[in-house]
Amino acid sequence: MHPLVEQMKEKNIRALARAITMVENDHPEKLTMLSDVFSLKKQAQYVGITGSPGAGKSSLVNRLITHIRNEGKTVAIIAVDPTSPFSGGALLGDRVRMNEHFTDDGVYIRSMATRGSLGGLARATKDAVRICDAYGFDVVIVETVGVGQSELDIMKIVDTTALVLTPNSGDVLQIFKAGIMEIADLFVINKADLQGVGKLRALLKELVMMTSHQTHEKAIVKAITTENKGIDKLWNKISEHQDFLYNTEEGQKRRKQQQELEVYELIREEIWRDVKTYIENNNITIEANSDPYQMAQDLFKKWQEEGGR
Repeated sequence: MHPLVEQMKEKNIRALARAITMVENDHPEKLTMLSDVFSLKKQAQYVGITGSPGAGKSSLVNRLITHIRNEGKTVAIIAVDPTSPFSGGALLGDRVRMNEHFTDDGVYIRSMATRGSLGGLARATKDAVRICDAYGFDVVIVETVGVGQSELDIMKIVDTTALVLTPNSGDVLQIFKAGIMEIADLFVINKADLQGVGKLRALLKELVMMTSHQTHEKAIVKAITTENKGIDKLWNKISEHQDFLYNTEEGQKRRKQQQELEVYELIREEIWRDVKTYIENNNITIEANSDPYQMAQDLFKKWQEEGGR
């Protein structure tokens, strides 16, 4: 077993941090280490919190942490922040809102930069979630950057996705068009003390009715994080959805689809890395005005004929 995984079995928090750094940096030993991590999987509850910027996701997560800890459960938070396309840096500011949990040994907060990946999630997010699971956390929460339509990747990672909306979100129809509404397992109307809650809730209920063919009805929860209202109900609905996934045929089918997607993505990533290495090792230059479609086909064919790298 990989040394870092052995140390994680002994509850070494530094080993946990180093393991996540290893997958972020695409270390050559990553897949071997992750295979050992998978053998320690403990069936933690994976929860995704997504929504547009300013919806209050971080404040909501902060309240959720307190509620989960009051139940005696440990929790890890993976907070994904966007990387600047100009400086290459990321603010990683979610820790500021969760600073009251820094001294709690039952809480682990890890900020990750997207490093240019789409989908609102860092490429290494799923691996980081699984590492936190193997370490022994009861709940792993993933908070995404809130980039709209490309948030869809979160459904490939977590068990339950909560979409956070606010009454002042603007044209709700645009949110419906983004495609993100379909992937939500439940809706949270945050800042429910503002005007427009009734209208937003009515629109959401219409959406739920349109998807009533599903076995699990999507819950709509109102919350006011500044007053710590609605957090207990939100957690109850998340737990209900978890039970649905593990105790119904539809839930098990969804989990099987997630597993298949992960295997295909890992294969695609390995092929991409192999082809890229082949191009670099053979000093092949990609000209600015060349036909990218034809060149991609030619390079892939050459790579296949020469047996990969």
